[in-house]
Amino acid sequence: MRRKNKRQIFENVEVVDAGAKGKTIGKAPDGRVIFLTNTVPGDVVDVQTTKKRKAYFEGEAIHFHSLSQKRTTPVCEHFGVCGGCKWQDMGYEHQLFYKQKEVENNLRRIGHLELPETLPILGSKKQYFYRNKMEFSFSDSRWLTLEEINSGKDIEDKNALGFHIPGMWDKILDIKKCHLQDDPSNAIRLAIKEFAIENDLSFFNPRNQHGLLRTVMIRTSSTGEIMVLVQFFENDQEKRQLLMDHLAAKFPEITALLYVVNSKQNDTIYDQEIVCYAGRDHIFEAMEGLQFKITAKSFYQTNSDQAFELYKITREFAALTGEELVYDLYTGTGTIAQFVAKNSKKVVGIESVPEAIADAKANAERNNISNVEFFVGDMKNVFNETFIATHGKPDIIITDPPRDGMHKDVVQQILNISPEKVVYVSCNSATQARDLELMKDDYEVAKVQPVDMFPQTHHVENVVLLKKRKNPIQS
Repeated sequence: MRRKNKRQIFENVEVVDAGAKGKTIGKAPDGRVIFLTNTVPGDVVDVQTTKKRKAYFEGEAIHFHSLSQKRTTPVCEHFGVCGGCKWQDMGYEHQLFYKQKEVENNLRRIGHLELPETLPILGSKKQYFYRNKMEFSFSDSRWLTLEEINSGKDIEDKNALGFHIPGMWDKILDIKKCHLQDDPSNAIRLAIKEFAIENDLSFFNPRNQHGLLRTVMIRTSSTGEIMVLVQFFENDQEKRQLLMDHLAAKFPEITALLYVVNSKQNDTIYDQEIVCYAGRDHIFEAMEGLQFKITAKSFYQTNSDQAFELYKITREFAALTGEELVYDLYTGTGTIAQFVAKNSKKVVGIESVPEAIADAKANAERNNISNVEFFVGDMKNVFNETFIATHGKPDIIITDPPRDGMHKDVVQQILNISPEKVVYVSCNSATQARDLELMKDDYEVAKVQPVDMFPQTHHVENVVLLKKRKNPIQS
């Protein structure tokens, strides 16, 4: 028996807010929330539901009665299909408003925190072309538009070099121009695709696991250096050399031209050998006189300009006098640790990724910073009583965990140490709020500063300063 289609249509729904994960919010006639994917707060629309849950619906607008004054015209021809910049149709000042609101709501509703007046969100001067790293995927069966499907014509050009369609691991949207990374990013990507087609270099098929070309990563830096890493699925030396020689000749400005042969089912490169084909195997990023070596596997904030602002806020919140022992948890390649070192007595950084710690040590040596030490290991295991006894009790802790936030054992260890101040940097204010709730009896929130690292998206970074309560709350 065919399942009955339970999709509903609600008419004249006013979109009243922006919610988590970039979705907007309306209300159904019965009062339930509707999470929408293709609207802007202020639109009035007819909605067709796509999912029905006990407490909410998910849906999309199928007819617009009136358009919000918060709308703006997207600059990218791929908007609406590509999932990369979902807020491109919302004016930037309104993007900032909803990002700030999300941070404050999460801290209050999830963390049940008393907040001081939150500092205004720090917007990005660059609203496009701000990313220093982009990854593009090849496909021999690209995503077809509705117009192409309905045309009835045989589609011969099926190769793509671009982005995954949201929620579809095997469908790639061919990108003509991306507005996220500055030139020569677009020129390099298009040249690779053109040369591959002209020379019959096969594009990857993720379902059947065949094809020569798999992905390309392009990294740029504020120093003007460029890294290009081509990932091959098949190990064809002749064809590989043909493409790499072409790139080296056409783009002599490439500082690091690299490749990897990866025949695994997934395209992650962290367990793969990277081969330097031309130039060096790294590029340099610079910040306030410091140099940071970036390899193909290095983590570095993808918006260099805003990373500088974020680190300045972190240092300002810490208010270091030069006498403090600072712990930098989840230190990555040690950028924050080295950024605050000149204002500290000593900085101790901890990170779980061995390659990142190797980069951190090399960068510290290059920058002639002698008052930092870096240690590798799983945070919840390394950051223990023995470690504290060996390296000293910190006066200030800076923590910048991944999106999942801190393990509860790490939170408890911070409470056991009881430093005077904690500066918590987060790319996910929901998990940040969860962690801060565990600390609220011992610490009060002194400052909150959201930072927009990713214009045209719903993502937002947030920095919170915690100060030790003079009279801890008895729970």
